[in-house]
Amino acid sequence: MKFKTAFESLSQKVRRLLLDSGAGHDYDHTLRVMKNCEKLLEEVPGADREIVIFAALLHDCARPEEHESKGKICHAVRGAELAGELLKNEGVPEEFAAAVVDAVRCHRYRDGILPQTPEGQVLFDADKLDSLGAVGLGRAFLFAGSCGARVHNTSEEALAGEAYSKEDTAYREYLVKLRHLPGTMLTLAGRRMGEERLKFMKLFFDRLDEEVF
Repeated sequence: MKFKTAFESLSQKVRRLLLDSGAGHDYDHTLRVMKNCEKLLEEVPGADREIVIFAALLHDCARPEEHESKGKICHAVRGAELAGELLKNEGVPEEFAAAVVDAVRCHRYRDGILPQTPEGQVLFDADKLDSLGAVGLGRAFLFAGSCGARVHNTSEEALAGEAYSKEDTAYREYLVKLRHLPGTMLTLAGRRMGEERLKFMKLFFDRLDEEVF
């Protein structure tokens, strides 16, 4: 089997699938996650690069379905099913496809199903890294803007606010979720990179506090 040919074909299909996924989980996000995977693979022994990169490519393929269902469909669970179908259509060997599907199924932060394979752990961390640092800030503000949220608020206002409300600011996302992400990382390299990116976010919000309040 020619992995390069299959990857190029899947890339085009995923790009089309993610046209309606929202800016935070578009094909650009997929490309950044793949780049994060490449960085992590340099420090994670035993992880199969081809499995990781195929899983990174496919990890959000069901995001549009989750978005359309308003969260009733889990993009990780449905994504694993869809990834399996796509890989089968490309003639990918069953054992390889199963490893990719497993990584896709276990990549979501909220599901409590932690990946047990090195490949799944690399994807898990790479996906979380894209929610941190400068990119994470951009994505947080992008989402807040889509909700009509304020530019900034106090920690009290943010924590008392509800999701998808005026108080669902980028700062709220940081306080409720993002600052905890490095502690969930499954690889040493991911945890280190996560902590580095988190420091930048803290400095940014400290400065934002100074300018606003």
